[in-house]
Amino acid sequence: MKRRVIAAAIALTLGLTATACGGDSGDGDGNGNAADGKGKTLTVWIMEGTNPDARPFFKEAAAAFEKKTGAKIKVEYQQWATANRKFTTAIAGGADQVPDVAEVGTTWVPQFAEAEALVDVTEEVEKSGLTDDLVEGLKDAGTLDGKQYGMPWYAGVRSILYRKDIFEKHKIKPPTSWKELQDAAKVLKEKEPGLISFPVAGGAEMFAAPFIWGAGGELAKQDGGSWKSAINSPEAIKGIEFYTDLATKDKVSPAKVNTWTEKEVGDAWKKGQIAMSLSGNWTPKAFVDENPELEGKLGAVPIPGPDGGMSRSFLGGSYLSTFDTDKKELAWEFVKMLTTGEFAAKWAEQTNYFPGQNSELEKVAAKKDPLVEPFAQQMLEAGATVPKTESYGKIQAAQVVPGMIQSIITGKSSVKEAADKAAQQMDAIFAKDK
Repeated sequence: MKRRVIAAAIALTLGLTATACGGDSGDGDGNGNAADGKGKTLTVWIMEGTNPDARPFFKEAAAAFEKKTGAKIKVEYQQWATANRKFTTAIAGGADQVPDVAEVGTTWVPQFAEAEALVDVTEEVEKSGLTDDLVEGLKDAGTLDGKQYGMPWYAGVRSILYRKDIFEKHKIKPPTSWKELQDAAKVLKEKEPGLISFPVAGGAEMFAAPFIWGAGGELAKQDGGSWKSAINSPEAIKGIEFYTDLATKDKVSPAKVNTWTEKEVGDAWKKGQIAMSLSGNWTPKAFVDENPELEGKLGAVPIPGPDGGMSRSFLGGSYLSTFDTDKKELAWEFVKMLTTGEFAAKWAEQTNYFPGQNSELEKVAAKKDPLVEPFAQQMLEAGATVPKTESYGKIQAAQVVPGMIQSIITGKSSVKEAADKAAQQMDAIFAKDK
């Protein structure tokens, strides 16, 4: 009954995720014996779109798993836009309605774990010797009350992408502090008036968050068993003010960008209209594929802190989680096979996302690819997650942070007024879910 009640409560939540693997795959029972899956079939839900052509990958993985365990794999592909609702409906229906294994966005893990639908695999991860190798930010995203609900599969993180050719043309150095970021954007505005110097995208929550975190603020904090907004703290306001001042005072971001989401920023990159912006590690290759004229013209650096170092950046991606069905032991074997070793490396290579294990991520960074290494550094040293509570999914669905940013950059509210209103909206949602 508890599962049905909680599932009903989260059914309206439209969880958001960002749109990241290596090691010894081991065996099912922790003693070197492959799980016996003869005559069994695992149902696996995978999101469409991450891998341009996921079917050959899963055909190969299914064949390898059947050879190892005797079990067959049935993959059902889901759409991100409707998956959250499908999951919650299935959870309400009980064990015979949910998949055995599923790709679960990191911001969804707390929701489904609190609904008692996911299997706690903390012990299995420890037995496999993987615990200390998981990227901390990703591990944290899938851990609730000390229990881990699946394995990090792939992740993405945002850093700063810039036009290397234009920076070199005007002798601009990639920014290593907020002042350098501001100065670079102002020079670009003057020297390259046909380009957007630095878009302050009002509809992109994860563009604003690094500046809140970088100033020492938080989106929300947990006190005991309750969550409370922290978005109007002095530290958070300092970060919001710096970010929005780029649009309102420095005028480096035109009015048309006020409502843009990350998608619109990406579209503008593909058209060669942007000089510098926050962008995900998966985007440079996509931008060049779409616009070959950008080949060799892009550079990347971590998001700087106010006085140097790095600001934290949202680390989002997907877990592979096992659901509480009668095949959960066999399901864990498949999860482990996909998130470690050969298949983890293949998936990361095919999707341009990052693996979820430090050892594999360090291999990526060691290649010294100038369009990969800065993002890997950001992920290893300064990755962050949103508050781990189902309430935050509702806050994201209500567009609280984008609404705050848009009210500031359109001149409708001061930074303090907008932050106070956002804090009130967040606290109302937190209170309702107590």
